[in-house]
Amino acid sequence: MVNQFVFSILTVFLIISTMTACSSTKATKNKSGKINVTTTIGMITDVVKEVGGEHVDVVGLMGSGVDPHLYKASQGDIRKLDQADIIFYNGLHLEGKMVEIFERMAKQKPTIAVSDNIERSSLRLGDENMETEFDPHIWFNVAHWMEATESIRDSLIEYDPSHKEIYQENAANYIKKLEELDNEVRKKIASIPEEGRVLVTAHDAFGYFGDAYGINVLGLQGISTASEAGTKDLIDLRNYLIEKKIKAIFIESSVPRKAIDAVIQGAKQKGHDVVIGGELFSDAMGEDGTPEGTYIGMVRHNVNTIVNALK
Repeated sequence: MVNQFVFSILTVFLIISTMTACSSTKATKNKSGKINVTTTIGMITDVVKEVGGEHVDVVGLMGSGVDPHLYKASQGDIRKLDQADIIFYNGLHLEGKMVEIFERMAKQKPTIAVSDNIERSSLRLGDENMETEFDPHIWFNVAHWMEATESIRDSLIEYDPSHKEIYQENAANYIKKLEELDNEVRKKIASIPEEGRVLVTAHDAFGYFGDAYGINVLGLQGISTASEAGTKDLIDLRNYLIEKKIKAIFIESSVPRKAIDAVIQGAKQKGHDVVIGGELFSDAMGEDGTPEGTYIGMVRHNVNTIVNALK
């Protein structure tokens, strides 16, 4: 009888505790009136803010200068993911060390890879160092980023249909800006003499950019920065620069420049001078509050930097 009584008391206590916790969570959510969204890379964070507007609170895990290929989630990150109503990430194994976390979260709440609705036939293949067959750097083709915007719009509408018209309008306005950006990039890259349209970077993140806008792209490291450049890679790139008489090479904000400096020094020893054409944003955007801290501003910065160095 005593055990049964104790069991009954514990059962009541657990029910009351659960109801209190649920009531507290509901009250907090109703008070804010917003969807709690957690994102990974800054480019996705920016789009969610544009589409969700005043109806979302967005927390991005990866800030300026952070390499998503190597990123490991902290306990604080796990807490932010647990507290989110919706999670958006890139997918295609960009956030390679977080795949298991996303799989677990998907059983509890909407956890969306923004790359999922892009036709696989339009994606670039990865390399032998990738754990996925596709290149994940989809944002470098602005047209792909329009599709990512549509995926975010549709997911917000599904979760919060009461604000459907607002999400549709915000997305339409943003996609119009992306269409203008796409045309701007084409015109600016076309202004570079054809023989000079060679973009050499620290790692092979700009393949979609090259395919979409007609510029030859070569990266010292592979698609993932998890693969390190070896001596042969350095020599091959040095020889390529000399053979093609390339005058500028670019560093990236989220990738150490040590290997690039070694290539430049190697070319100089062979009598060919190569300069740093500027710093590009590849896997991370600029600081918050700066033009480069937005997707459109980041793309515009990259294009202007490339054109100024190669024209």
